[in-house]
Amino acid sequence: MKNSDLPRSLNLPVFPWDLLTPYRGTAAAFPGGAIDLSIGTPIDDCPASAKAALQAGADSPGYPAVAGSIQLRRAIVGWARGRGINCINEDSCLPTVGSKELIASLGWQLGIGRGDKVLFPEIAYPTYDICARLAGAQGIAVSHDISTWPRDASLVWINTPANPTGWVAKKNWLREVVSWAREVDAVVASDECYSELTYRGEGPAPSLLQEDICGASSENLLLVYSVSKESNLAGYRAAFVAGDRALISALLAVRKHCGQIMPSPVQTALTQVLSERSHVKEQVERYRRRRKVLAAALEQAGLKVAEECEAGLYLWVFDPADKADENAELRAPGSGADWRLLDRMAHLGLIVAPESFYNARPGSHVRVALCVSDNDIQETAKRLVKFA
Repeated sequence: MKNSDLPRSLNLPVFPWDLLTPYRGTAAAFPGGAIDLSIGTPIDDCPASAKAALQAGADSPGYPAVAGSIQLRRAIVGWARGRGINCINEDSCLPTVGSKELIASLGWQLGIGRGDKVLFPEIAYPTYDICARLAGAQGIAVSHDISTWPRDASLVWINTPANPTGWVAKKNWLREVVSWAREVDAVVASDECYSELTYRGEGPAPSLLQEDICGASSENLLLVYSVSKESNLAGYRAAFVAGDRALISALLAVRKHCGQIMPSPVQTALTQVLSERSHVKEQVERYRRRRKVLAAALEQAGLKVAEECEAGLYLWVFDPADKADENAELRAPGSGADWRLLDRMAHLGLIVAPESFYNARPGSHVRVALCVSDNDIQETAKRLVKFA
């Protein structure tokens, strides 16, 4: 084989946000410039305690432990106990360099490959599909109706609260997922990075690993968690995976070979923010206020926030006067109800993300992020008055 054959295709799609370039140009031309509501990147200050912990851990000349420091793993277990999760200990959790790298690589790190099936929600964060593609497996988008899931699947991704829709899984549904997984011997990985971002006073969203959901065992179950959104630490790349001890041990062995290690100062910062949680409540309140203003402005503009959009960092919005195109074969990037709504908002200087980024079928929604400044939220509301 010749070197000229490289690089070979990995069968990856175009990175979705690259498709927004022309709309960014349109939005930038609006008086006052563009307001980017398309990406869920935090803009509020990092917690002072996290910055202090990062500095305290800065003198770290040696390699950190791939498994994470014992202090960090104890903090993860302590966080879990506070969430009603009693089925993990210090040997069944593992820090990751943000959650996205773990989501993208989980399939091949567990040995999944050609001939295997990886399931993920039909409207979902696109990296679950990338997980299947990088493993060489078959990725299959599925609905919330568990009875329709292929019973020969190797891995199932669930996401609650869901990105982009804001849907929150109920406990009974999660119990059914656990029962199904154990019956067919599939691994379920639950991405719960938005679980604290709930706005109806009910506390965090239910977790797959809660004792009243999975019992006393985490067999075949993994929880993926990130502090990027709740603690404004996306720049730190701080997350973890916890659950089935045998699965965690297998991941640890692979990650040692790959050098997938969270830097020591970040481990110190993550330990701090998992142990001291007052900043999370403060951040949730910020998002609650922004969400209320933005949702009201969108409704007054004649748009609708989807009924299932209960939590998370986004509003899932559609124009009731412009329904999704029924013929998927005629649909291409830049066409369809979601793209039309994106274009209309871009002409007001507002950049949002179309449903096409998250759904292989025709859609009419756009995802509107809450993570812009209070001033930008107010300016967005003013611009939406002109929406027609």
